[in-house]
Amino acid sequence: MTIVTATTASKFVVVDSSGWLEYLTEDTKADLFAPYLKSPESLLLPTIVVYEVYKTLLAKKGSTLAEFFAVHAYGFRDRLISLDASLSFLAARLSLEKGLHMADAIIYATAQAHGAQLITSDTHFDINLPGVTLV
Repeated sequence: MTIVTATTASKFVVVDSSGWLEYLTEDTKADLFAPYLKSPESLLLPTIVVYEVYKTLLAKKGSTLAEFFAVHAYGFRDRLISLDASLSFLAARLSLEKGLHMADAIIYATAQAHGAQLITSDTHFDINLPGVTLV
């Protein structure tokens, strides 16, 4: 089931770590994330997502899948979004305002800063945040 709390006018999306992991490990919601992950021209990739996905794949699935993801992540070039000072400040404010943990706040702030829709199955985002699609 997909719940859209509010859409954005942007053509960009951010898929959080849960979506990447579902898709790459062919888990139960892989098909729900596939349309977003198969359209790389509209996909932004926060570096914190790179960290979370790579670490989880390395720990649970081994180096082959983790390195496959790493090569894919490098291909994002200008759509690979690094954490800088202004994004850090926004994430800190959103963390306090919305009660988000650090990584979730950074991911949400990245989407908000770029006017992108955040696509996730992480229940931490199930708090009526604008611009979030829960799958």
